[in-house]
Amino acid sequence: MPIQKKLMRVILLISGIMLFITSSAFFIYEFYAFRQTALQKLSTVGNVIATNSTAALAFDNHEDAYEILLALKTEPQIIAASLYDKKGNLFSHYPANLAINNFPVSPGVNGFRFSVSHLEGFEPVLEGKRQLGTLYLKSDLEDMYERLRLYGTITISVITLSLLLAYLLSKILQKSISKPILALAETTKSISDKGDYSQRAVKSGEDELGWLTDGFNHMLEQIEKQNLLLNEFNQDLENKIKVRTAQLETVNNELESFSYSISHDLRAPLRTIIGFATMLEENFSGKLDDEANRITSVIKINALKMGDLIDDLLSFSRIGRQEIKKTRINTIEMVRQVITESAIPNNKAGIDWAIESLPDSKGDPNTIRQVWINLISNAVKYSRNNSQQRIEIGSFINIDKDQQVFFIRDNGIGFNEKYKHKLFKVFQRLHSADEFEGTGVGLAIVEKVISKHGGAVWVEAAVGKGACFYFSLPI
Repeated sequence: MPIQKKLMRVILLISGIMLFITSSAFFIYEFYAFRQTALQKLSTVGNVIATNSTAALAFDNHEDAYEILLALKTEPQIIAASLYDKKGNLFSHYPANLAINNFPVSPGVNGFRFSVSHLEGFEPVLEGKRQLGTLYLKSDLEDMYERLRLYGTITISVITLSLLLAYLLSKILQKSISKPILALAETTKSISDKGDYSQRAVKSGEDELGWLTDGFNHMLEQIEKQNLLLNEFNQDLENKIKVRTAQLETVNNELESFSYSISHDLRAPLRTIIGFATMLEENFSGKLDDEANRITSVIKINALKMGDLIDDLLSFSRIGRQEIKKTRINTIEMVRQVITESAIPNNKAGIDWAIESLPDSKGDPNTIRQVWINLISNAVKYSRNNSQQRIEIGSFINIDKDQQVFFIRDNGIGFNEKYKHKLFKVFQRLHSADEFEGTGVGLAIVEKVISKHGGAVWVEAAVGKGACFYFSLPI
């Protein structure tokens, strides 16, 4: 509802209520005053008639009594009057043509009382302290109701004219309040629609609405300044982003060059070392003693380990730059292929596999496959010393995080849980290379792959009781 209508309705409502209350008060006062006047007048007339009727009742003169009652012709509102003797018998009545049954059979309690349409009552006729009889008077209240009807008509007319005048005046005067507010509202809407904070509201006076307009314009000025600063900041930020992007591209190119150097330049010396160690073993095996043979074997083994380490580092580096392409993955089929195709077949026969019905997932097939390879290989490796190897693979849903969780549980050597935070970092191992082969990069690769998918990796373990690795993927 527009504010003009609200203001006019408020003004008219208040005016109407006040007029109604005032008119009602006057109406009630007039009603009460008229009743009191009518009661006092009838009581006075009754006192006069009763005083004049003492002789007629004392001398049992019916004609004089009627003549006295006949004087009530001057009071047209009195429609009935009668005199009763001291025994309570009807002595005389007025008007004469009015039927007897319209008068009380006998006198009632002294005093005058109002009914719905009449005022009637009894007045004792006294001579000194001796009661000679009783006077009955009945007055019509039609004059009062007629007067109240006239007053009501006048009141309704006054209220109608007053409300009409209030409407006309409020329609004119409310503009001094609604016009500035509407100007503010229109300015606000225009700014909201166009986003132009350079607009200003027009000030209409020095009152509270004028102060509000000043405050509103000051706020717009501050917002405009902040927007300018924000635009400058955004522009500066975009420039910085472009510079940083160029720097990152340069660094990435350098990393790619470094990776190329590792994969080619470092491998060439390693191949040479391995080649010469092999030549020593093959061509000079008869000339070398046991210690020399052991040293050449150590050289070859460590050179091969370094090659594996380079491969793992390259894989870890590629995963950080590799773009993820998510598709639906048949998880159970992938797990079965990993178990069959990976370096596990030699141990497969002696392992008790407990594989649940795994649900499909969504992710990058190549990197998720690497996660399964690393985790299953670890489970096999660290449980191989157990005479009854058992590996469980299953899943459940984490409803709170809306993720599908997969787990690989083994009954292997386990580890102390207080060191589990080290597992997913590069080169961090909880067991020596002499006990279990490896480079310490596999779990770091797992953590990076899963984090890029929006999931998490964690582990539960105990020394001598195996370990259970978990990873989650968004559903």
